[in-house]
Amino acid sequence: MKVLNFGSLNLDYVYSVEHIAEPGETLSSRGREVFCGGKGLNQSIALAKAGAEVYHAGLIGPEGGMLIEAAKDAGVDVRYTKTISTPTGHAIIQVNSEGQNSIILFGGANQCVTEDFADRVLEGFQPGDLILLQNEISCLDYIIDKAHSAGITVILNPSPFNDALEGCDMNKVDMFFVNEIEGFQLTGEKEPERILDAFASKFPKAEVILTLGGDGAWYGGPSGERIYQECTKVEVVDTTAAGDTFTGYFISSMLKGISRKEGLAIASKAAAVAVSRKGAAPSIPVWNEIME
Repeated sequence: MKVLNFGSLNLDYVYSVEHIAEPGETLSSRGREVFCGGKGLNQSIALAKAGAEVYHAGLIGPEGGMLIEAAKDAGVDVRYTKTISTPTGHAIIQVNSEGQNSIILFGGANQCVTEDFADRVLEGFQPGDLILLQNEISCLDYIIDKAHSAGITVILNPSPFNDALEGCDMNKVDMFFVNEIEGFQLTGEKEPERILDAFASKFPKAEVILTLGGDGAWYGGPSGERIYQECTKVEVVDTTAAGDTFTGYFISSMLKGISRKEGLAIASKAAAVAVSRKGAAPSIPVWNEIME
């Protein structure tokens, strides 16, 4: 079983600040660092570091070579990642003294995915394989439709939440990864168990993983199963890739035949390690670190 992650690749420009800038405020940063990122790349690296066979499909610009190298170094197969003339996507990230962040995205090459490119990528996969998607690339609705019709299991992290998701047939999604904000945006509910109830009502065949930051995570299964996982407490340095690390580790645990309950615990520990380190992709741990 192969995993295709059709997702974004970004250069992350990370600014260390005392606090997140307020509207109208001019703020001096204490430093700037450049990291490899993008929800797609982060999740591919998390999957690979957790031991999964993962193929990343996406687009970068001429200056995005370090993203390819970062993926390769982590063990990601990048045969479906192509370079085009449009500039690479990037993110402007503020990280405050408590490790919390604020992110502005520029789509760049990520928004140049076409139906033709999607078709060429999906030809390499078959029924029973998995496709992981986020909402940082164009053609998301088309990719969901094509993957579903090909018998590929569709896993969606609907982030960032915007109008592009309105064109997606969520009934074709087999597994959702959402945080509490995305859970509210999709269901109108704020309480974790009510969010899971709403997902069960709207998408009865889907599994849902609801992450709550420092308040842990929930799993909701199509049979009504509910599992809660407490957060693993650590000193927070940078929360940028926490959710992506959680996603990659949970899926990898699932592929290894590990139970959903144990998978939540493993993913929680991996996310805790990630938030204790700087950066997005560089902060993601390898499987042996978590097992130890």
